[in-house]
Amino acid sequence: MKIAVLAPICWRTPPRHYGPWEQVASNITEGLVKRGFDVTLFATGDSLTRAKLKYICERPYEEDKTLDPKVWECLHIAHMMECADEFDIIHNNYDFLPLTYSRLINTPMVTTIHGFSSPRIIPVFKQYNDHSWFVSISNADRSPELEYVATVYNGINVAGFTLKEAVGGYLLYFGRIHPDKGTHEAIQIAKKFNMRLIISGFIQDQRYYEKKVRPFLNDKIVYVGNSGPEKRDTLLGHAYALLHPINFAEPFGLSVAESMLCGTPVVAFNKGSMPELIVQGKTGFLVDTVDEAVSALKNIRQIDRKYCRRWAERHFSQEKMVDDYIEVYHKILDNNYP
Repeated sequence: MKIAVLAPICWRTPPRHYGPWEQVASNITEGLVKRGFDVTLFATGDSLTRAKLKYICERPYEEDKTLDPKVWECLHIAHMMECADEFDIIHNNYDFLPLTYSRLINTPMVTTIHGFSSPRIIPVFKQYNDHSWFVSISNADRSPELEYVATVYNGINVAGFTLKEAVGGYLLYFGRIHPDKGTHEAIQIAKKFNMRLIISGFIQDQRYYEKKVRPFLNDKIVYVGNSGPEKRDTLLGHAYALLHPINFAEPFGLSVAESMLCGTPVVAFNKGSMPELIVQGKTGFLVDTVDEAVSALKNIRQIDRKYCRRWAERHFSQEKMVDDYIEVYHKILDNNYP
C-alpha cells in the first residue's frame, strides 16, 4: 500500500514547539513507516521524517512572514494532488481545502477532522461527504450533519514521555495563550490553591496575554515561553497537576494525554472531549468552575500516577492510533465502507 500523508505547512512536521496538527501528521507518518508501509509525507522542506518527503514550500509560513499563507497552502495542496495517481490512498490532515480537489482525482482520500474552526466550514465537508471518508478525533467532536468512517484518538510516541512517580511541587498550564484555553482561569485556580504556576505555550492572542496574563506574572506565576519535546517532558512530569480549564468544546487535547503519560493527573473543565480523555478520580478530575478545580486539587495525591501512564498508553499511543488508521485504510480500499 502506497500512502500519501498531507500535513499542514503552518509549522514544521514535526513542530519545533507548537503545532498539534503537524505533530499528529508526523506521528501517523512515522508509525506507518515503522510498520513497513511505503509512505510519502507532503510537508515543509525542513520537515524531519523517515518517509519520502515531498515539498514545494521550503519553510513554514508562521516562521517566514514573507510567505503568504493562502498562496503557499494552494501550491502545497495542488502539488500533492498532481501526484495523486502515485498512491493507493491519501490521508489528509489539512482541513477542508483538499476536499475541493477530491472529485478531480481517482485516489481515495480520508480526512482527519482535527476540529471545526467555525460552523461556517461545515458546508464544505457536507458537499464532499458522499465522496470522501471522514475520521473524528473524538466522539464529542462529531457533527450530526456528517457521516464518519471512524473515531481515531490522536496517538503519541510514548517513549518521548517519562513516568515520574513522585508528586510534583507546582501547577502547570500548557497550551496556547488564548481565551479558549483558559490561561487566566488557570492563574485564578493557582492563586486560590496557593501553589506556584508555570505557564508554557505559544501566545496566540497578544491582547489577551497583555490584559489577562502578564499583569499577574510574578515569582509564583511564571511564563516560560514555548517548550520543545525535552522541556515538555520535564515540565509535565514534575508537575503536581496539569490545569486545563478550557472555555470551548476542545476536540482532543494532546497536552492532556501527554501529561497522563508522565503520570501527572489533569484537572480540566468538563467540556468537549475531556470526559473521553480523563477518567474521573483515576487520571484526574472533571470540574465546571474555578472553585471546583481548587477543591479537586486537594485530592491529587489520591491519584495513582502509574495508572495515569497505563491509561494513556492503552488509549493514546502512536501504535494504537496507527492500528486504527490501518483498519480505516483497509475498510476504504476493500470497499467495506460505506
